[in-house]
Amino acid sequence: MPSRGRHQSTSKETLQAIKKIEAMDGVVGVIIGRSYGGKSLGKSGRTGAVKIQRQQPGGLKAVSQTAKGLQEIFIRTEAGREAEVQSAIEKLR
Repeated sequence: MPSRGRHQSTSKETLQAIKKIEAMDGVVGVIIGRSYGGKSLGKSGRTGAVKIQRQQPGGLKAVSQTAKGLQEIFIRTEAGREAEVQSAIEKLR
């Protein structure tokens, strides 16, 4: 039985991208959400790619391409720094 809290559908590249995001100024933390198999971010959807979907109160809603599909993530940010963090994430591509 896998250890509690371990996300087996999250690929190594996606975990590396999440660690880079967590290290950014203005980021409080990253919450890993649901996984969806078989979907793609499109032509630029290499494994580990992160695409911001929208800004929400408290952070950014995003998805990441994994080897098995898409992984939802929520990026908690400091108040008022959502646009700054979004810009920094888009430069990671």
